[in-house]
Order: sequence, then C-alpha cells, then structure tokens
Amino acid sequence: MKARKPKTLIAITMGDAAGIGPEIIVKALERKQWQRQALPVVIGDAQAMEQALAIAQSNLKIQPISAVEQAKDDPGTIPVLDLKNIDLPRLQHGSIDPMPGKAAVEYIQKAVALALEGRVGAIVTAPIHKEAINKAGFHYAGHTELLSHLTETKDYCMLLAHGPFRVSHVTTHTSMRSACDRIKKDRVLTVIRLTYEFLKQLGIENPRIGVAGLNPHSGEDGLFGDEEKKEIIPAIEEAKGKGWLVEGPVPPDTVFTKMKGKQYDAVVAMYHDQGHIAVKLVGFSMKPGGKEWDKMSGINMTLGLPIIRTSVDHGVAFGKAGEGRANPQSMVDAIKLAIQLAEQKA
Repeated sequence: MKARKPKTLIAITMGDAAGIGPEIIVKALERKQWQRQALPVVIGDAQAMEQALAIAQSNLKIQPISAVEQAKDDPGTIPVLDLKNIDLPRLQHGSIDPMPGKAAVEYIQKAVALALEGRVGAIVTAPIHKEAINKAGFHYAGHTELLSHLTETKDYCMLLAHGPFRVSHVTTHTSMRSACDRIKKDRVLTVIRLTYEFLKQLGIENPRIGVAGLNPHSGEDGLFGDEEKKEIIPAIEEAKGKGWLVEGPVPPDTVFTKMKGKQYDAVVAMYHDQGHIAVKLVGFSMKPGGKEWDKMSGINMTLGLPIIRTSVDHGVAFGKAGEGRANPQSMVDAIKLAIQLAEQKA
C-alpha cells in the first residue's frame, strides 16, 4: 500500500488578541475542507483561542502544543502553538494595548522562523494593529515591512487580490508626498517583475499586466506631472524588452475597469489607496443601511519573500471585536491560497 503523503503544515498567526483575529480563525477552521488539504496550526495564545471559541460559539476544541510537529490531524481540534503571552484578565477587546501588540509580533516572529526552517509550508496572518505594535516598541508600518526585515528581503511588494482581481503596489505605507518621490524606474520594474513571477506561479502561462499611471490621465504627456515620462514608461519599456506582456501607463481611472473586463491578470498600482480602494470596492460590501459589513473577502500577500505569506485584507475591526459578528471570508480566502501555493512549491 502506498504511504499517505504527510499533510502540509500551515501556520496561522493569531494577530492582535484585542481584535477579531482569534474569532475569524476559529470560524475559518470550522470548515472541514482544510483537513483534507493541509494541517493548520495557530501560532498564538491557547487561552485567548479558548475565549475565541466561546465568542464564535464553536464546538471545536483547542489543543495546546509546544512544537508544531505535535499537532493532531483532527477536524474537531485546533492545534495552538502556545506562546502564553496574553494576560487574559487584562485583555480588553477593541482597545489599543501594547500587551497584545507585542504578542502579535511574537507570533509573526515565530511563524517566520518556522517557515524559514521548513517546518511549515506557509504562513497566514491575522490582522495586527500598527499603533499597538509601535507602542510595544516594534517600529514598523505594518506586516509587509516586518516580514521583509525578518526574512532579510530587499525586493518585495504588497499584493491584494479578490479572485482574479489582483493589484500589486509600488509604494504602500507612506505619505502621499513621499509616495510620489518613491516612484522610480527601478522600483516600478521590480514590482512588475515580482507580479509577473507570482502570476506564473499561479499557472498563468502568459501573464498580462496593466501598469497604472500616477497622475490624472497618466500625466497627459507631462502636462499634469512627469513621473510617467521619467520613471514609469522606461520601466514598462524594459519589462517589454524581456518579452513580458505589459501595458501602460494606463490612466488610473480606467485601468481597474479594464482588469475587471479581463484585459489584465494583474495591475501594478503606484500607491496605497490607488490599489486598495479598487480591490475593496470589489471585495467588500455593506448590509442595507450601510452600518455593518456584509462581505469582507480577498487576500493580502507579500511578494518576493523566501517564504509563502498570505493574509486577510482587512484590519483588527475593533468596533465588533469580542461580539461574535466578525466575517471570516477573508481568512478563508487567505488559507485557501496559502495551501494552493504551498502545494505547488512542495
């Protein structure tokens, strides 16, 4: 009889315990499909995850472990690599607190170490709070910058996706003034390359990439700015010289509509909100009345890392933390993609 192939371990970091991270992890892991494909292991705090079971009204059980290799392959159990770093009586949902902020960074540090050692096939990250981690002494703008530091990665970028609607970013967590200064040919070309390589990894034979302009009408031949002429167009021309199917700079007000119409497999955006607004417009929706989110789907990835990392495409949602109302769809999407990429890499 042929031996069964061991399931790939997927590390899921718990995120900020004062937010919805633990709850959406529980709700996502209630879906038994993961147990057929991989073995998810939470890197977090066992007591906080026990609390999340109650919040989510889940019948699952927590298995505290001290090494990922101890994880049970049991669909009724959530293995938790217990770092024991949450003071549960002190924890207040919805509050910015350096205690869970520090803990959230420690989960990421541990998960990255496990991935670099080859002990897990991918990591999936629940949301962290930027102010909480900075108050705890970790001065990073977010996950992307922390992950690049931990993996000593120089060339990286953020990519958001909702199904085939994929957007990578030349700049992210910086001011608009600084973002304009950072639009340089080498950086634009790097993000085009990372995006192209990711699309090939997904199995797209000839990826088509649209590159957004920075200025209105992509600068109108220098009338509204010269970043396109000086930096973006030279990067696109060099990418085309490599045989890549790259188009642009496409005016920012039409490039995403073109991708939605299947003209592109991905778009390279120039700055944070240019890309984020587009993805969240297709991936998020609100319930009638506009007071509560109905759908929050999509994923966040860091391209260029030596490890596989996916994440939810939303924040800690302090406004509903601890109330059992959090939607786990983005976490489901992130786990699904992490498993797909890990299996392709194996």
